[in-house]
Amino acid sequence: MSYPISLSFTDSLMLTLPSSFRHEGADEISQAVFGSSVRGCKVDFHEKHEIRLSKDLFDHLHLPLQKTQVFVHGESVYLGPLIGIFTAGFTESILRPVGSRSLLFAKFLTAQRAAGVAAYVFGSHSIDWLSGTVSACVFDDDGWRRTTLPLPNVVYDRLPNRQIEDHQAIQEVKRRLSLEYGIPWFNPGFFDKWTIHKLLVASPEASAYLPETLPGADVSDIHTMLARCGSVFLKPKNGSLGRGIFQLIYEPEKKEYYSRYRSGTDRNILRKYQSLDAFFTHSFGDRNPDEYVIQQRIKLLKSGKQKMDFRVHTNKDGSGRFQVTAIAAKVAGKGSATTHLENGGAVRTLHELFQTEAERNYAFRSLKKAALIISEEIDKGTIGHIGEIGFDLGIDTDGAVWLFEANSKPGRSIFSHPDLIEADRISTELSLQYAKYLTRKAIMEPETLFT
Repeated sequence: MSYPISLSFTDSLMLTLPSSFRHEGADEISQAVFGSSVRGCKVDFHEKHEIRLSKDLFDHLHLPLQKTQVFVHGESVYLGPLIGIFTAGFTESILRPVGSRSLLFAKFLTAQRAAGVAAYVFGSHSIDWLSGTVSACVFDDDGWRRTTLPLPNVVYDRLPNRQIEDHQAIQEVKRRLSLEYGIPWFNPGFFDKWTIHKLLVASPEASAYLPETLPGADVSDIHTMLARCGSVFLKPKNGSLGRGIFQLIYEPEKKEYYSRYRSGTDRNILRKYQSLDAFFTHSFGDRNPDEYVIQQRIKLLKSGKQKMDFRVHTNKDGSGRFQVTAIAAKVAGKGSATTHLENGGAVRTLHELFQTEAERNYAFRSLKKAALIISEEIDKGTIGHIGEIGFDLGIDTDGAVWLFEANSKPGRSIFSHPDLIEADRISTELSLQYAKYLTRKAIMEPETLFT
């Protein structure tokens, strides 16, 4: 439950709570906490449904004047929680402080205010370690602004790519906040395709969804898989957004090879070769074969003549359990090796794709079941706190579901579809609920998070 905040200009260091909090050990309360800010205070009660703070207490805590959640533990009243969205790519513009992703973060910060949760966007450069404060980017009715706030209760990792994530300064911030301050950090790292494959292949339930996959772009392995499947994909282990993916096709009657891929100028290319060596020489370039995996091509359901797969989002809720929050199809663009929207793909809902309710229900149930099983297996086998996963799943012509990719920091481009507005809201709301769950755990049962 959230409570509006009001200010008192009379008493000093006074916190007035609704009378419903009297039974929660109120006689022991001696301090108020907001993020990393702690201040001793006196406590009183009233019959109003609001939190009242004296002006000096309000200023010391750096509390924003909005609704807040409240809970009592031991001698402390915790306000917030305070969520820090950690990212990179900041600009000097206050209108677009995080460049093209400013709108994405603005939507999240708007949702948190409505939920009675405080949140801000920050980066490695934002922290003043001496004072334990952050030069935070916040968004409200007046737009973006910068303000000073405490270190957060929990960090939601939205770093944009692996290169930035591996930077020494980023890793040092993560280490200090996690180990020195005991702040839980969720969505801690990008997934590696081969690591995820090895994790899932050991699970009887999850392995049923895995296409044949081999590490390294070995010519002999490609020949063998092409002879059996007719077509394979070469995918970077650490790739994203469809970049660097090649589809190889073999025509045995002509003894010719074809490759589909996205060029450096963002064109979909189809090229013919007389041999695999010619492909590696002319198209694969100086890429490292060891940084790739080979994956069999699955005969997928099509939308018209275009292949399609499905993006399925799962989010942990306020109890730390995975829920499916969105399912949408991605239909490949003309001549594209993948269904990525950046390669000309299009988003379609299940209602747009399947004409009968039976077909829609089968697709929904099958995709949901697969996503939840795989989410749980990845969560069990991964160090850190995973709050959301975006899956690229396919359904073949026999109705079987296949996993092509799992994304630890999924893009949200499917939510541009007008029929997925509610799914967008639910997904955002669950990220907030999971952040609140981690906050309570860190305060009341820290040993369950950091052992």
